[in-house]
Amino acid sequence: MTVARIYVAGHRGMVGGAILRKLQDRGADELITRSSRELDLKDQSAVGNFLQDVRPDIVILAAAKVGGILANNDYPAEFIYENLMIECNVIHQAHATGVQRLLQLGSSCIYPKLAPQPMTEEALLTGPLEPTNEPYAIAKIAGIKLCESYNRQYGRDYRSVMPTNLYGPGDNFHPEKSHVVPALIRRFHEAVRDGRREVVIWGTGTPRRELMYVDDMADASLFVMDLDHDIYRRETRPMLSHLNVGCGVDVTIRQLAETIARVTGFAGEILFDTAKPDGAPQKLMNVDRMAKLGWKAQVTLEQGIEQTYRWYMTQPDEELRLG
Repeated sequence: MTVARIYVAGHRGMVGGAILRKLQDRGADELITRSSRELDLKDQSAVGNFLQDVRPDIVILAAAKVGGILANNDYPAEFIYENLMIECNVIHQAHATGVQRLLQLGSSCIYPKLAPQPMTEEALLTGPLEPTNEPYAIAKIAGIKLCESYNRQYGRDYRSVMPTNLYGPGDNFHPEKSHVVPALIRRFHEAVRDGRREVVIWGTGTPRRELMYVDDMADASLFVMDLDHDIYRRETRPMLSHLNVGCGVDVTIRQLAETIARVTGFAGEILFDTAKPDGAPQKLMNVDRMAKLGWKAQVTLEQGIEQTYRWYMTQPDEELRLG
């Protein structure tokens, strides 16, 4: 059997780490990784020299600058610049060094704020984006179009998967820079630890979010990467080639908070600060294409929250819980 040399960019992140574990579990591939200290993906020359040196057969681009509503709102320049640079450097230099197969991970925030629900792949570029994370979304859309352009002009096999909101082991639990699930896990855990009787949450609690456990995303990523080229092309279009990855169901922020309260053992009152922004009213992915290809998520929300909380409780406060 031919052993593929696979470079996983972003292997220390939540998603990249889950993908690396899946690849290690199947045992057949030669895996290549570099930390951000070893390789700055924003440095075009460094990325080019690295790929020329290691010559991977496949690149999985899971590296990105990510954050929640607050971080996206406060640091828009960093979010668009860093993500554009990472995508441009990795995708272009992969092509320049002859890499034929690449998988790029994006985000459901690529879709318009008021896109019809559930959001299909065809909703891309049909309306205004959610203002709080527009810079990040623009960068992720650019990544899709980079892959499609290299496919169209050079015959590459560069694929894109767009996950819904992800959570799980390896997530960032920083109180100001994290996404909704780790932020709430930390908040409810600390309320239980400190004996507080109230937890305050941003917004009205009514927006709906689809949430998927990161190991399901890793499984979906390798499923798409391994798809026969003709099958992949049959279910996509040359300039609309990305695939939605989600679980196909969503919950309100209130329901999410109540689930996390149960898992962490919080029995107090949940309050909502309606002066704070809600973000998009709903972000539910249409996952019909992935279902037709033969893949669906396996982990329920409560199972995923329980596993994530168990992982969180094993981490040193200063090193991993704070991100």
